[in-house]
Amino acid sequence: MSDAMTALRASTSQLRALVEPLDAQQLRAPAYPTEWTVADVLSHLGSGADIFVRQVNDALAGTPTPSDFSRSVWDDWNARTPENQAAGLLVSDAALLARLGELSPDEVEKLTIQMGPFALTFDQYLGLRVNEHVLHTWDVDVTFNDAAVIPVESVEAVLDHLGFVARFAAQPNGAERTYLVRTSNPVKTYEISLTPEAVTTTETDRDAPADLELPGEAFIRLVYGRLDPDHTPSDVTATEHLQELRMVFPGF
Repeated sequence: MSDAMTALRASTSQLRALVEPLDAQQLRAPAYPTEWTVADVLSHLGSGADIFVRQVNDALAGTPTPSDFSRSVWDDWNARTPENQAAGLLVSDAALLARLGELSPDEVEKLTIQMGPFALTFDQYLGLRVNEHVLHTWDVDVTFNDAAVIPVESVEAVLDHLGFVARFAAQPNGAERTYLVRTSNPVKTYEISLTPEAVTTTETDRDAPADLELPGEAFIRLVYGRLDPDHTPSDVTATEHLQELRMVFPGF
C-alpha cells in the first residue's frame, strides 16, 4: 500500500496546486477529454473519492453498498456549480487521504471490494484510484500546460495496475499480432497481444528488440488514449506502430 499511497498523496497535492488558482473561466474550459470541462473532471474525481470512502466503510462493516448509492453521489455532484465542484474535490480528496491513513494493517489485509464481477483486494482497489487520479490530474494539467507529463513519482505505481486497466481500455481491431514494448524510467518490457477477440497487456522479461520504445509515463498515456501526436515525446522510437496502438487504445 505504501507505494500507492505515496503516489496518491503526490497526485492529490499536484491537483490541489493546479486547482486552487483557477478562475471561473478556466474551470469551464474544455479539459483533455474535450467532452468534459475542467470542472467536470474535478467532479468526477470528487464523486469517486466519496464513493471510495463509502465502499471501504461498508466493506469493513460487512455491509453491501446500496446499488443506487453511486448514482445518488453523481447526481449530487452534477448539480453543483463548477466553483462548488472544484471546492468539493479538494475537500473529498483530503477526506479520502485521511480515511486511508486511519486504516490498520489488519483492516487493509482483510478488505475486499466488489467491483462488478471482480472481487478486488484493497491494494488493487486503491491502485485503480491512483491510476484514475493521476491520469485525470494530467487531463487538467495539460489543459493549461501543453508540455505536461505524468510525474515520475507516480509512474511506477500506475504501471503496477496497468495490465488490469488495459483489459478494459483496449478495443480489438481484428488484427492478430504481438508488440514488444520497452519503457524507460522505469525500464520495463511489455507484450501487447492482439487477437480478433481481445487485447492483453502483460509485463515480461523477454530480452528481444522492442517494436516500440518510449518513456514509462508515455506508455501509460498510450494505454489511456492520451498519446496523440501533439503530446508524444520526441524520444519515442519505432513510431510506425503508434497509429495502430492508438486505435487499439482509444481512451476512456
